[in-house]
Amino acid sequence: MLDNNTYNLMAQIVEESQSLWRIRNTYMADSTACMGCQDYSLKLAQDIELHMKDLENLIVEHTQLFAGARS
Repeated sequence: MLDNNTYNLMAQIVEESQSLWRIRNTYMADSTACMGCQDYSLKLAQDIELHMKDLENLIVEHTQLFAGARS
C-alpha cells in the first residue's frame, strides 16, 4: 500500500489532467471570439503541463522509494 503523501500526489495529477482536458477541449473552443481568453487558456494549459511534469517526477521518486522499502 502506498503512503498517504504518494496517494495525494497521484490524486493531484488526476485533478490536473482533468483540468487540462477541460481547457483544451472546452474552454479554448468556447473562447474563439476573444484572443485574450485564447492566450490565457493556452498559457494556463502550459502551466498545468509543467505542474504535471513536476508531479510525475515526484510520483516516480516516491514509488521507487516505496518499492525499495518493500525489498
